[in-house]
Amino acid sequence: MSYNFEQISGFANLGLNEPVLKALIDSGYETPTAIQAAMIPVLMTGCDVVGQAQTGTGKTAAFALPLLERIEVDRHEPQALILTPTRELALQVCEAFKKYSAHLKGIKTLAVYGGQEYSGQLRSLSRGVHIVVGTPGRVMDHIDRGTLNLDGINCLVLDEADEMLRMGFKEDVEWILERAPEKRQICMFSATMPADIRAISRRFLKNPEEISIKLKTATVEATRQRFWQVTGLNKLDALSRILEAEPYDAILIFVKTKIDTIEVAEQLVGRGFAAAALNGDIPQNQRERIIEQLKSGKLNIIVATDVAARGLDVDRISHVVNYDAPNDPETYVHRIGRTGRAGRSGEAIMFISPRQRRLLQIIEKATRQTIAPMQLPTADFINKRRIEAFKNKIKEAMASPDIQIFKELVEQYCADNQADPIEIAAATARMFQGNTPLLLVAKPEIQRVENAPFREFVPETAGRKPRAAQGRGARRDDEEQEEGMERYRIEVGKVHGVQPGHIVGAIAGETGMASKYIGRIRLFDEFSTVDLPQDMPEEMIRKLKTAWICKRQLEISLDRGSRVPAKTEEPAMRKPQRQSSFPTREVASEGRRRPARTETKSAWPVPAKKGGANAPRRQRREGKTFAGSR
Repeated sequence: MSYNFEQISGFANLGLNEPVLKALIDSGYETPTAIQAAMIPVLMTGCDVVGQAQTGTGKTAAFALPLLERIEVDRHEPQALILTPTRELALQVCEAFKKYSAHLKGIKTLAVYGGQEYSGQLRSLSRGVHIVVGTPGRVMDHIDRGTLNLDGINCLVLDEADEMLRMGFKEDVEWILERAPEKRQICMFSATMPADIRAISRRFLKNPEEISIKLKTATVEATRQRFWQVTGLNKLDALSRILEAEPYDAILIFVKTKIDTIEVAEQLVGRGFAAAALNGDIPQNQRERIIEQLKSGKLNIIVATDVAARGLDVDRISHVVNYDAPNDPETYVHRIGRTGRAGRSGEAIMFISPRQRRLLQIIEKATRQTIAPMQLPTADFINKRRIEAFKNKIKEAMASPDIQIFKELVEQYCADNQADPIEIAAATARMFQGNTPLLLVAKPEIQRVENAPFREFVPETAGRKPRAAQGRGARRDDEEQEEGMERYRIEVGKVHGVQPGHIVGAIAGETGMASKYIGRIRLFDEFSTVDLPQDMPEEMIRKLKTAWICKRQLEISLDRGSRVPAKTEEPAMRKPQRQSSFPTREVASEGRRRPARTETKSAWPVPAKKGGANAPRRQRREGKTFAGSR
């Protein structure tokens, strides 16, 4: 295959070598983004860098490309370490490195994260890898075990540093940085610059170059933007109603994963819509055929991921539906930019859960436009549209030139069976309709979600007295719980110094549950309550019972609407005695014992977010490692 490097002249001018440029051409890159153009030359000089850029600006390539330039293939040891807050991001960054190094022979990249078996990671590390991408907790484990040696590291990257600190990984990150070689390059990427980021920069970075890229969020003014508050159980029903009620030319539906594109497209086809999936696994010739059908009008509905929709430019797309909400404002702007082209107006609809109100506010602030709520079409409205469409089909069929033969058949059937022509017509229509009901039956649960107001999970603070404490025996469950959630009690409260972030970090770290599934948190003096999804697996509950926050075990239990007792009353729920012994394992490197950690794959359909600001480094050094701290 011959390569024309003129098509990526912007990257060629950055001093990248030929194998890397070939990989960029294979990936469809043309010109570097702002963060790439600014960051790559600086990183190639070897100095420390602090980059401020939003997700989706191309920052992975900004640090991956210059790092690949410096890898020595003959040195079979880790030379670059990239820390990420989540396992999902670790896998994405690892795949990016593999893609960019496709023409570099012998470079090995490995992702290490919690929830994955140690055996495969240990085998890969023993054989020698050049680039390690991982979450702080698992990286610490490998350093502790002696299976990850940092002596050969010449560059260390903190990706989404502010997110790592928000999840409680500050001390873990510092612990890793303390063990990095004295002579090494450190690169930090962060969307924001809180005080903790500044503190780490001052302590560990040497005269860092600061690069800030402002997010461009000019959105399409001709596009009407709306959102619908929805729960996961009803999203497909809501999408089906919108497709039936909205007049459209072509619709582009965005989902998060490749599997989702296939599942949603198949479900739409099963409901009678002509839809097709578009993702990175689809061969190029099939992709081109799908896009051509979309342009010609033979296909009107595409379900795609963000990556697969890159370069998709079809003027007849009148609607964009964010079936899965985007992660950041730039992705949102990029998505809705697919409609409202060629001087035409466009429609953008976003499905959003009550827990994502903050995201909605961020997008509105970034785009400087209001996203209005929309009402889901009612069952009566949909049924009227279906009846109208059914009558139109009858009218079209009556105008068909070959209808005479069917008239003769019906007349013959009436004569032979003395049947009513109306009944025959009805039976024929029933036969034509098949097993799919003609009319939609209203589902009450959709109406409740449709009309439910947003509820924020605001912890009870000193400035806001909990209703539970307003009087003797006052109930704590007087606030309506969100549908699909259950309230749990944990035995740690304000007097122990707990904060909502501690609770989120411990639950996410122990169960592998993404923080978006953790509902309202309320802090009381001696205990707290947290709303979690219904039917939590027993294994998760057992793990949470022994997790620690603020030097106390959670002892989580289902809250049955117990009353807050007066001082003279017996407590409604007695806290069990603190456990004094733990399963332990030997740490050969230091000859001490610490609590065993169980590797369990998450049962939840999203990447785990591990962490929790509840395990001070001083205590970890003394051999006191608390559950939920990584």
